Amino acid sequence: MTRRPDGIWALNAHLLPGAYSYKAALNKSWDVNYGLNAAPGGANIPLAIPAAGADVTFLYDPATHWITDTLNTAVVTATGDFLDELGCTADATDCLSAWLTDPDGDGNSTFTTTALPAGTYHAKAALHLPATPLDGTDTTFTVAQAGDATTFSYTASSRVLSIYAGQPKPSLAPRSAYWLTADTIAWNLGDNPAATTYQLATAPDGGLTAAGTGITGGTSIPLVRDPKGLSAALAAKYPHLAKLTTLRVPKKWSAQAKQLAKGQSAVAALDSNGNLTTATGLQTAGLLDTLYAAKAADAEYGPVFNGNKPTLSLWAPTAQSVSIELYDTSTSTQARIVAMTLDPATGTWAVKGDKTWNGLYYRYQVKVWAPTVLKTVTNHVTDPYSLALSADSQRSQIVNLDEDLLMPHGWDDTASPKTISSTQQQIQELHVRDFSSADTALPADERGTYLAFTDAKSAGVKHLKDLAAAGLTTVQILPSFDFAGTAERRADQATPGCDLPAMAPDSDQQQACVAGTQADDAYNWGYNPLHFTVPEGSYATAPDGAARTIQFRQMVQALHQAGLRVVMDVVYNHTAAAGQDPNSVLDQIVPGYYQRLDTNGTVTRDSCCADTAPENAMMNKLVVDSVTTWAQQYHVDGFRFDLMGLDPKRTMLDVKTSLGNLTQHRDGIDGKSTTLYGEGWNYGVVANDSRFVQATQANMAGTGIGTFNDRLRDAVRGGGPSDTDPREQGFATGQYTNPNGAPLNGTTEQQKTDLLHDMDLVKLGLTGNLADYTFTTSTGTTRKGAQIDYNGTPAGYTAAPGEAITYVDAHDNLALYDSLAYKLPTGTSPAERARIQALALATSTLSQGPGMAQAGTDLLRSKSLDGNSYDSGDWFNAIHWDCTQGNGFGHGLPLGGQSQWSYAKPLLANPALVPNCTNTTNTSAQYQQFLQIKHSTPLFSLPTANAVQQRLTFPLSGTPGEIPGVITEHLDGRGLDTYKSVTVLYNATATTQTQTLTNLAGSSQALHPVQNKGADPTVKQSQYNQATGTFTVPAHTVAVFVQQ
Repeated sequence: MTRRPDGIWALNAHLLPGAYSYKAALNKSWDVNYGLNAAPGGANIPLAIPAAGADVTFLYDPATHWITDTLNTAVVTATGDFLDELGCTADATDCLSAWLTDPDGDGNSTFTTTALPAGTYHAKAALHLPATPLDGTDTTFTVAQAGDATTFSYTASSRVLSIYAGQPKPSLAPRSAYWLTADTIAWNLGDNPAATTYQLATAPDGGLTAAGTGITGGTSIPLVRDPKGLSAALAAKYPHLAKLTTLRVPKKWSAQAKQLAKGQSAVAALDSNGNLTTATGLQTAGLLDTLYAAKAADAEYGPVFNGNKPTLSLWAPTAQSVSIELYDTSTSTQARIVAMTLDPATGTWAVKGDKTWNGLYYRYQVKVWAPTVLKTVTNHVTDPYSLALSADSQRSQIVNLDEDLLMPHGWDDTASPKTISSTQQQIQELHVRDFSSADTALPADERGTYLAFTDAKSAGVKHLKDLAAAGLTTVQILPSFDFAGTAERRADQATPGCDLPAMAPDSDQQQACVAGTQADDAYNWGYNPLHFTVPEGSYATAPDGAARTIQFRQMVQALHQAGLRVVMDVVYNHTAAAGQDPNSVLDQIVPGYYQRLDTNGTVTRDSCCADTAPENAMMNKLVVDSVTTWAQQYHVDGFRFDLMGLDPKRTMLDVKTSLGNLTQHRDGIDGKSTTLYGEGWNYGVVANDSRFVQATQANMAGTGIGTFNDRLRDAVRGGGPSDTDPREQGFATGQYTNPNGAPLNGTTEQQKTDLLHDMDLVKLGLTGNLADYTFTTSTGTTRKGAQIDYNGTPAGYTAAPGEAITYVDAHDNLALYDSLAYKLPTGTSPAERARIQALALATSTLSQGPGMAQAGTDLLRSKSLDGNSYDSGDWFNAIHWDCTQGNGFGHGLPLGGQSQWSYAKPLLANPALVPNCTNTTNTSAQYQQFLQIKHSTPLFSLPTANAVQQRLTFPLSGTPGEIPGVITEHLDGRGLDTYKSVTVLYNATATTQTQTLTNLAGSSQALHPVQNKGADPTVKQSQYNQATGTFTVPAHTVAVFVQQ
């Protein structure tokens, strides 16, 4: 980049179509770098270039360390006669000396300078580069004394430039105080010694302004500072607010809290002379919970039928009025407007319809104060409790899910497969569209839809049935609720207009072509929720109305008939948007309540998008009600919770309790058998239980709710999913035993040390990642699982083996085959890669806990090294059930991860890395053998931590007989299994290895019947010497021996 005369660094570039990412690196080194939100060492900043390419200017401000580009961000500057004091020409349009930056991305841009002499100036906001001043009059401002701080502030939503010279006038747009109960406000005033009196100001339609003597434009209410602080109950409920200043609202006004909460509210602190010292807006979620939640807890929302007559109810306690717009069809232009009635006790608006309303489409008209735009608005919004929708989610539809018309033939008679314990679960994770988009055995209109699961001709269906016969128990469907980001009508879905198969395997043209249609194609993973309780329309052959409901049920029915339970991937931790965005639903109804806010009242985005706040009672209720509906009405057998650690543990326990109340007799489903698990990561503004007890890995121990086990994943593969250099090796990928030569793996001795530690993590993973499991580690010391280190945290964290979902790949990191491509030595043959793939799968399949694999992994599925293919289209994501079509490797450089293209390009160009059908068939056959062994041998599904401790050992761990790269596991089957014992040998090395268990000398051992009769000739070369108790196992092989 080049330093401009105004001190800003800039780079102009013309970029070809594609998905890029970037950050600022200083002094030609990564030692000091700034990424998203100007964070030191922060995340890469994504940049999507459209099909036509684009001219882009990158800008870096050394003062704030903000780096951005002119496509992602509107460049806002202040221009006027003051600029000549900052080194530019007055009224210049190409000067960035007064560039207003927005590092936190909240839409509020600021610039502060102390370089202006005393005087009166004019200014206005200007956009773009070169700048175009906004229409309207100039803003005049006066600097009283040279050196006074002058702050320019621009709010994108209102397009207003504010200028404060000297002591800036507080803005009421931030909401940094918390109205928790009718009489209690908490505010972080710190040690503000000047503040002696306090004021609450309210205005039903806004108009409050911070002035020199307080807040004007509304009703002023005196507040009293309470030196005792928050009550013990409130401090426990809101631990992050426990030390804030507590202000009390007089009883006369607290009694009117329900009405006051319907408008704008703010608080001010004044000094002894009555001058304003600071002011801010209020967050009111706590107040709304106090006023309404208890009485609204049992209310039913959305359309609820009594016989053939629906009642529609909406929780909107701060709304000034609510009406319903009724439409005869999904495309009708005329609506009937019917006013709704408020129940002041619950904050619920309701209207009763007649039988003619069934099947009508509707939206709500909600008149409400919207703090993000500081005005009262009338929003036309769909129902957050929608049960059906029009195409593209434009309108909700009134339906009764109990009606026969919405049920496929035989729906009530198709039961879920037999209930199994969590430790017996074997899961395949798949995406509805990936499953069939490339399946030419299906009619074109069924590809990528729910109906593909119902068609016996489907290659994917045939493969799932084969896996089910082997022991697969469960299919986990990626998000299939209604989500934003795809056109739902087939006619509106764009497809890449290039001859993709004709392009070179290492070309960057495929990703450029796919990127050109990203915004308009049919593809997305779906992690951007619009309506939580309606099936996604793009997966139905007809997205309007009933079809999506019927076809989703047909998919579930078909999977049940195939002997497979159905787990739904649900995303309650965020919404597609918030505020007044067209894709915002919840925040247009009760602004500031359903979304989690930071200390300034800005919606947090720890998830990626607009975080929700299940810590608030009615968001918690929405989660519970939605999950219960999916289980009851769609016979979903389990739920995988996305980013579960961002949500409260209480929410998950409430979900479990609600599901437990469903019975087979009354509801058609045994709710107590529902499988629950999720991503228990600990991060974000709620990290370390700072706001509530989170649903994290450690906290969920003992609940029976599972979490994903990243420990075994990283130990088996090597490194982690976010590595800049993807070549770090692990247990299965040749660490120490078959080094790839990458410097980051360290010296030979470092590799050995790292391998032995990774082996301990794998051993622990095989137990179900138990916190209290005691074993001898590779160092020869006895440790509990919780005492083993994993990146500075306890490796073992579960209380029961069924609480760890063990996996070696998933949709949201590199496919296992692609990870192996990076990590294995380049000369590793396709046949060896296939065996290593099977070995890696064995570590999760044969663990004591539930095992999960991404669909297609047993077929060596590749996404052409794309580790984040959420929007990479069918070309990179489709599962190729027919091995003659390849496995997806060599489809060009990936859209994501340009920083790894230098590693990816030579691999993709190497034809030796493309597997043949023999490789694919052999891997799948081995995986199916592992499923059969897991299914048929109770020792691999021990029910309790105590059973695991008593029966499972690693007899050579930490002894001289332990070979780096080989794990020997022994299971005592006496009194439980048909086998006296089972011995499993995981040989991850590239050579044949022997392991001697002297205590087994003289015993009779044989390969497990499944392997002995199976199609893998290599494992049959395994041997056992009865005289010495010595096992011999070929390279890259998992051999299971049994003692009769």
